[in-house]
Amino acid sequence: KGYLQSAFPHQFPLIPGWDASGTISAVGKNVRTFKVGDPVYAYCRKPVVHEGTYAEFVAFDAMHVAKKPSNISFGEAAAIPLAALTAWQALFDFAHLKKGQSILIHAGAGGVGSFAIEFAKHAGAEVFTTCSEKNNPYVKKLGADHVIDYNKENFVNALKKIKKEGVDIVFDTVGGSTLEQSYAAVKPGGTLVTIVQRLGPEAGEKLNIRTGFVFVRPDGIQLKEIAKLIEQGIVKIPEVKELTLKDAKQALKL
Repeated sequence: KGYLQSAFPHQFPLIPGWDASGTISAVGKNVRTFKVGDPVYAYCRKPVVHEGTYAEFVAFDAMHVAKKPSNISFGEAAAIPLAALTAWQALFDFAHLKKGQSILIHAGAGGVGSFAIEFAKHAGAEVFTTCSEKNNPYVKKLGADHVIDYNKENFVNALKKIKKEGVDIVFDTVGGSTLEQSYAAVKPGGTLVTIVQRLGPEAGEKLNIRTGFVFVRPDGIQLKEIAKLIEQGIVKIPEVKELTLKDAKQALKL
């Protein structure tokens, strides 16, 4: 419908899709890290949206590609890059999450939120998350220490019953009123990072809160680290439904 035409440089005819997993069919003459036949996965967003991954082949820079986790299928691997890299870059590149810190992750049952819970727990953080009641068992299984049902109670009030000052980090994946209320959940000197709305450093200055917006970028080195965590069983992959390429429209609806 053209909603994002001002956000992304693009060229028609346009093939959508940014995530991919498959075997390498050819390499450039200067590529030394991969060979034909290697099973790989990648977040294949290019500077111009034109030739995406809803196709049988995609050409991409070797530096942004990583070996596929050996213990999962290609279908499962293809569901990982964008969501996992988004969580990784927000938590570690921007928020600098460290062992012993506390973090509130909004929408913990979502694609990005679920990876964020697992990454944060592995890093040694105390993890709070919001979700609906039906997803409570799922986020607890992922490692959440405190689960807040946003339909039943105000998440700020619920959080402050446990953390009076607030948490070190809030990771917003929802935006809107959830983002606005999240300022009150961050303790002074803490960090509020969102992946939904443009947010500059000035937004939290009066409250002594570091604020920012993260838009995911391709990164083969980080995907390699994520693959290790998956192979070690530290990060679990949710079930995926596999459809044929001609059913891409149905897949998007799912």
